[in-house]
Amino acid sequence: MKIATYNVNGINGRLPVLLRWLGEAKPDIVCLQELKSPGEKFPLQAINDAGYNAIWHGQKSWNGVAILARGMEIREVRRSLPGDEDDLHSRYIEAIINKMVIGCLYLPNGNPSPGPKFDYKLAWFKRLRAHAKKLLAHDVPVMLIGDFNVMPADLDVYKPERWIADALFRPEVRKEYKTLVAQGWTDAVRTLHPNETIYTFWDYFRNAYGRNAGLRIDHFLLSKHFDKRLKKAEVDKHVRGWEKTSDHAPVWIEVK
Repeated sequence: MKIATYNVNGINGRLPVLLRWLGEAKPDIVCLQELKSPGEKFPLQAINDAGYNAIWHGQKSWNGVAILARGMEIREVRRSLPGDEDDLHSRYIEAIINKMVIGCLYLPNGNPSPGPKFDYKLAWFKRLRAHAKKLLAHDVPVMLIGDFNVMPADLDVYKPERWIADALFRPEVRKEYKTLVAQGWTDAVRTLHPNETIYTFWDYFRNAYGRNAGLRIDHFLLSKHFDKRLKKAEVDKHVRGWEKTSDHAPVWIEVK
């Protein structure tokens, strides 16, 4: 089974790119982030025509997450992260597909830091850790998938010395990610590629993609149930080079 994550950076504006990639890559399950569209404008017909069922949680102009599944039922479990009823950002959606729990997330960026946005990011991370711990306690196959907006290590960022003060690379954020993984999660991409330079995001500015000046911020965290079933993890880097594409590339794993 091929499972992917893709921050589309505006699903309606990038719909031709998304559909082209779906037709080419044929993933079985896809987690999308940054829909930047209210729920009623989600392009369901086009997604259905491509062979996918979908659930989504949209928001006008910002955020937004969705889960797609090819030929499989999607049973929605929740569409917000527990722990703050006043948080109205559409950043999390969770479903059961093929006896697996899939949590699709778009963690806050947090810049500028320090400041309220950075505080919100750390608070969101703590809420994610609390929920993730409960998911593991159920002892069922679980994946937390999406744009975590964190580079866990120096290997995950081009010229790390330039990012020390950035909210995606500050020590507090990397510590939160490390603490989350230590609950018993497997970072799928880094597990299969422990020493490789792998990026999933390249800024639109300063020819970042051409220079391969990127970041690895899109991650798969897998419960122990996939330890012997994880077979492959790759980035469809070429998609970042397409016309009118997202600043992220699709990332995918294969599990038996």
